[in-house]
Parts: sequence; structure tokens; C-alpha cells
Amino acid sequence: MATFRQRALNEAATHQTKRFYEDGRPVSEYFGQNVLDLEKMRSYISPKAYEAVLSSVKFGAKLDLSVSDEIADGMKKWAMEMGATHYTHLFQPLTDATAEKHEAFISFKDGKAFEKFNGSALVQQEPDASSFPNGGLRNTFEARGYSAWDPSSPVFLMDGTLCIPSVFVSYTGEALDTKVPNLKSLHALSEAATAVANLFDESVRAVKVNLGIEQEYFLVDESLHNARPDLMLTGRTVVGHTSAKDQQLEDHYFGAIPSRVSSFMKDFETEAYKLGILLQTRHNEVAPNQFECAPLFCEATKAIDQNMMLMIVMQKVAEKHHLKVIFHEKPFDGVNGSGKHCNWSVVTDTGVNLLSPGKTPTKNLQFLSFYAAVLRAVHKHHFLLMTSVATLSNSYRLGGGEAPPAVMSVFSGSTLYGVFKSIMEMTDVKVSAVSQESIKIVNSIPEIFPDNTDRNRTSPFAFTGNRFEFRAVGSSQNVASAVYVVNSIVAEALKEFRTEVDALETSGIDRSSAVMEVVRKFVTEAKDIMFEGNGYSREWEEEAASRGLRAVKNVPEAYEVYHETQTVELFDRLGVLAPNEVEARFEILNETYVKKLQIEARIIGDICLNHVIPAAVRYQNVLIENVKGMKEIFGAAYLSYCSAEVETLKKISTYINNVSLDVEALVEARKVANRVEDIAMRAKMYSHDVKDMMDKVRLSADNLEMLIDDEVWPLPKYRELLFF
Repeated sequence: MATFRQRALNEAATHQTKRFYEDGRPVSEYFGQNVLDLEKMRSYISPKAYEAVLSSVKFGAKLDLSVSDEIADGMKKWAMEMGATHYTHLFQPLTDATAEKHEAFISFKDGKAFEKFNGSALVQQEPDASSFPNGGLRNTFEARGYSAWDPSSPVFLMDGTLCIPSVFVSYTGEALDTKVPNLKSLHALSEAATAVANLFDESVRAVKVNLGIEQEYFLVDESLHNARPDLMLTGRTVVGHTSAKDQQLEDHYFGAIPSRVSSFMKDFETEAYKLGILLQTRHNEVAPNQFECAPLFCEATKAIDQNMMLMIVMQKVAEKHHLKVIFHEKPFDGVNGSGKHCNWSVVTDTGVNLLSPGKTPTKNLQFLSFYAAVLRAVHKHHFLLMTSVATLSNSYRLGGGEAPPAVMSVFSGSTLYGVFKSIMEMTDVKVSAVSQESIKIVNSIPEIFPDNTDRNRTSPFAFTGNRFEFRAVGSSQNVASAVYVVNSIVAEALKEFRTEVDALETSGIDRSSAVMEVVRKFVTEAKDIMFEGNGYSREWEEEAASRGLRAVKNVPEAYEVYHETQTVELFDRLGVLAPNEVEARFEILNETYVKKLQIEARIIGDICLNHVIPAAVRYQNVLIENVKGMKEIFGAAYLSYCSAEVETLKKISTYINNVSLDVEALVEARKVANRVEDIAMRAKMYSHDVKDMMDKVRLSADNLEMLIDDEVWPLPKYRELLFF
């Protein structure tokens, strides 16, 4: 066996099950201990400063700078009591990751050292950060980029550093991150949803978005991971033949969690609980060595920040266990990839979930109003919504016969679908789960139970009782990039809903009838987005096309939706993104696609030329010597004794030539694409020419893996990566 692979396998065999973060106390005793929440903050600042923070957190009020010094000093005292020496503004640039620049509390005066943290340092920092993607919003020689504290998400302690959740903007104020547009979209949605909620309850003053983010991931032994250059540099295996056994028996799904994995899970859960992350669920996923964890829902900004923190914690804890966490959407060809299911709902400041069916006609009229608005939003902007999760890594998963398909649809369930069908047809409704009597939909809405239908796992946007589950988000993505799109399109639909209801009321129609008429109109116009069947089927692909629903078949081509007038005007009208900010994101998405695929193309060339072909040639020489020996012994009759070896030799020689020629063609395709100045056109060339050549290279390399002596093959195989 190849020395490098053998060493990795031997080292992996020594890795033992062990706990590193075992606390021993009930979770309730240490939950949130590393978070400076509002209750703790009360002990470190005056009532006046506390009210200022409370007003900022709950109502979005601008923080009074007159109390910022006191708030900063209180944060410093708490952090130092917890052992912190530094602080950082933790922000989320347009890389789907987090960024941080640490500053020490230490300062000097008159030759003496002392700790200092003032209000100006808390509220705003200038981290420079000029090398992050910006899409033309700033120049490298114009270094100023500003991070500013986001009070809506609590500060916390990680690795001895006070982490301050922040936004990141340019010198001229443009959003350079995912958090700013998300915060703006939440504000727009709150205004629009409050206006509609007031049709039913005038006491509602604000509406927030709740989010529950399920996180799927793979685990690979650290030694085996490090023996795979492609996993190390891209997060996925660019070559590798499928294992004889993978997920086909479905025995891993919800199976007993392996002891080593269980220890890792318990350790990262312990650290997550200290950060106030309400993790509740853990289980084996479908593919071997694939797992999932899920927290309880919370306010959207906090949920997104916590998900980003969780990914960091998981990676840090995995190192202790000699494991690597892989968040790539499709690290292994032929088995299920990973997503990040986003459970999205809207809740009033009075505590009412606006997507929860009720027991009274009024409550259900309100529910149907918001549901109809979501249907309208998803139908009108279905391609934008699907494109919001379209990345290179997620493209390997979307539409691959696993959740989800690459075309948007909404699953409602048989009961709700029946209600909507009756609304569209202006007929009476019979809900067998409630009553055998027909109920006139215009005059009285029947009781609708939250769990009166099964879930549809093939739907990218499914209603699951009191929320929508957006299943298409990739496991490595920052959820904010998709959530601000959902918030924005629903905000637009709700604004239109209220406008049309007001117009009908002005014309003399009573409110209930007006609301019902607009519900009927929205549902009827959006009926093509509703689908209750198998989203994986070819029949649905054809049906979706006939309905005018656009599928994301090519990622860079899908990005053109950001140039469509409907998209630009949507974000601009709501104040979520200015036209130049939308254009910047278009540029960044294409640029990121090219860079990531370029890295993959380079690494597959490297692996094939420096690992696969040398191994193939070594085994080729072994076969040649074998055939020569057979000829010496058996003379002219040698072929009757070694025809298998000769045929194998021919196949290996053919595949070696194919790999060599195709890698050369791949390099040339990259060179041609790289000479194209327009980034969008370059991305499209990469998505066709470069990606197609990579597929050809892989096919020959994977065929070689099945022909070459196992002891000669240099890379850990799927059976070793997926089963440890």
C-alpha cells in the first residue's frame, strides 16, 4: 500500500473515543455563561444605560452615544472577569464566513499599563479589511471599511476574546456584508407585516422573524482528510470511485450514533450551550458519516449569528477529537449532500405566530392572509429565491435526486391545498379532519389543525404546520444571504396585500370580504407555485416548465436574475440594497464561482498528474513485467495464460493517456476562460468548458482506481473516508 495512505490509515486507527469538554453539571446551570445577555448587563451598567440598550435591542432605537462609554466599560468588566484580554468586532463579509480583528484592552499612560475600552471603540471600528470581496464598492487603495456594533445580537466570549457581533460597511456606507441587508429586510418586513396584522389586531406594533436552522455536516478522520489534497483545499473529493456500500441500505439514517462521534457531539454541544445556543436535536443523516444538529428557533438575527458561531465551535472541537467537520454541500460523489434547512416564521410583538392556523374564523382569515402573501412572493420571485442559494458547491447537490430539486415550489399539504382550491373555485370547503359539514369559505373559515398533513421532503419550500421550511440553503452558506431575500419578497407581497384591501374597503366592501377577495386573488395568481407531489420526478421537471417556473440549471446563468428590473427595483424600493449594491453582489457571486472552480480544476490536475498517473504507471510496470515473464515461460501460448493481465494493461494505458490529454485540455480551457475580461462571461465559460473537462478527467481517474492494485493507490478511498 502507498506509504502516505498507509501512514494515514495507521494513524487514524490510533484515534480513540474521548471527552474533552465534559462539564458534569446540568446544562441549565451553565447555559449562556459565556454570553453577556440583557439580564447580566443590568448588573454592570446604570438603569439609564440599560434602558438605552433595551430600547435598541427590542425596538431598533439608535444607541445614545452619551451612554456608550458606560456600556463599553461594563462589557469590559464582565469580559475581564471571564478571563478576556482582547475584544473583536465579529462581522460577516461576503465570503459565507466570519471575520475578526482582535484588539487588546491594554493601554498605556505615563509609563503605566491599564485596561481600557471606550464607547467609540465599541460602537465603531476601522478594521480596514480591504481584501474582502466588494464587487467594485471600494478600491484596495481606499482602505477604510467600518465595523459597527449590532445591539440586536448579544456579545459573547470565545477563546478569551470579547466578540461583538457587528455590521461591515464601506467608507461611503454601502453594505459589504450579509448582515446589513438582512437587518434592513427585517425592518421592511416588520413594517409591512404589522400593517396587515393591524387589519385583525390594532395592538400589534411590530413583527419579527423567527428562524430555526438545521445544520447538516460530514465527519472525516483528520489523518485521512489530510491525506486527500482535494478535501483539504476544496472541501470535496474531486476524484474518487463510489464505495461498494454507502447509503443504499439506509442503515446509517437515524441509526445508533458511533461512540467517537457521540463524544464529539457532546463536547461541541457543551461549548454551544455556554454560548447560549439552544441545541436540541442530534442524529445520523442519510449518507455514511453524515450527521445533523438543530437548535430551537429564535429571532432571525440571533439565529444566524449563532449558526455562524456554531460552525466555528464545531471545527475547533473537532480538532481535539482528530476529526474534520466538512460543511461542503457535496463532499462525496454518489451519496447525499448536506443542507441547512431554514424554518422561517413571523411573530407579532404580542406573541402571535402569523403562520399558525387558529381555531376561530378571524384567526384563520389572518393566517390565510399571510400564507397567501407568501405564496405570491415565492411565485413572483421564485427564480431569485432559488438563485439566492445557488453556489458552486450547492450546485453539486441541487436537483441531484435528493433534497431539494433545482426549481422552486411550495408544498402546503392536502388539507390546506383543499382550502386554497375551494377559495380559488369560490366553493364551500369540507375539512374532514374537523367536520363533515361544508362551511362557506367567504363567511366562515374552518378550524385548521397545524399537523393535519405529512411533510414533503422533496419540496424546497414546504409548509410544516406553523412555519415554512426552506430546504434548499447549502450547508456551508451564511443563511443571511437567503433569508434577506425571503424577507424582502414577502415584505413586498404584504405591502401589496394591504394596499389592495384598503382600496376595496374604500369602495364600500366590508373588511372580511375585502381580505377574502385579496386572498383569493393572490392564491389564484400564485397557483402555479403550489405542488404536492414528488419534486424529484422527471414529470415534475416537465410540469414545472409548462407552468413557467424557471429551474437553476446553470449557476452563473442564474445570476443574471440580479440584473432583472424586477429584482433591482424590489431591493431598492424596500431600502434593502441600492442598485449598485445589487450589482456588487452579482460581481462577487460570479467572481467567487470562478475562483472556487479554478481551485478545483487546479487540484484535480495536481492529483491526477502527481498522484494518480504515477500510481497507475507503477502498477502498469508490474503488469508489464508479469506479461514478459509469462511470455518467457510459455512462449507463443502466453496470451492464453495472461489475457486478463493484458486486457487490464490496455485499459490502464488508455486511461493514463486519457487523463494526461484531458488534464492538458482542462488547463487550456482555463487559460482561454481566464483571458475573458468580463467576469460574468468568464464564469459561464468555467461552468461549461472547464467543468465539463473536469468531469472527463474524473471519469478516467475513477476508472483507474478500480483497476490499480489497492496497495499502490495513493489516496484514501471512499470506503475508508466514509466508514471509520
